[in-house]
Amino acid sequence: MIARARAKIVDVVREPDLAVTRLAPEVSYKAKAYQALKQAILKMDIYTTPEPVMLDERALSDKLGVSRTPIREAIAMLEQDGLVKALPRRGIVVVRRTKAEIVDMIRAWAALESMAARLITTMARKRDITALRDVFKDFGPDRLPQDHIEEYSRANIVFHQALISLSESQVLVDMTGDILLHVRGYRQLTIGRKERIAASLPEHLAMIEALEARDTELAEKLARDHTLRLADYVEAHGQELFA
Repeated sequence: MIARARAKIVDVVREPDLAVTRLAPEVSYKAKAYQALKQAILKMDIYTTPEPVMLDERALSDKLGVSRTPIREAIAMLEQDGLVKALPRRGIVVVRRTKAEIVDMIRAWAALESMAARLITTMARKRDITALRDVFKDFGPDRLPQDHIEEYSRANIVFHQALISLSESQVLVDMTGDILLHVRGYRQLTIGRKERIAASLPEHLAMIEALEARDTELAEKLARDHTLRLADYVEAHGQELFA
């Protein structure tokens, strides 16, 4: 009797089974520095000039407000990603790809973006597709892209990233993110060439029309062919781009 009474008392005072989630450890300075540097590098335009883009460890330490140890650790992680390379007695250089590698990346982007176009025709909301026209609203017969190259180049990049985003596929977003730095750089580098600029806006608008019409096969083909033309151009003229 006494034992049974004691068991009941224990049941009454026993701690409830709380549905709590284990607290995550605080993110280290190394991880924070890695993320900050990676995002900064991915936003850089490393193909504007033929000179290498160098990073200074001390300057990075000052800008991020951390010691040089997490900077070195972050640089090592970025080197594993293939984004930078530490050169003895020279510093840290942002890696630029060869012409052959760039052509290969652009072809990969063409495949990924064409799949994004296919997904958009089957999944995206009408208003989101129509919003793509706003990217080019400042250009037309009275305001030609070739007369506003820098502004049009930014719109061009926004459009291609928007296509990937509208696919609602995180896999496509992640895969294109790995090559975005280089493909974007060459889009910016080539967009002002007269062989490409005249056809650029009509090709983009044709893609939007196919997406709005939910014409899956045509949208996929137009997206793929548009980017493959960039690959062909880089393959044919890659050595001249810095001339």
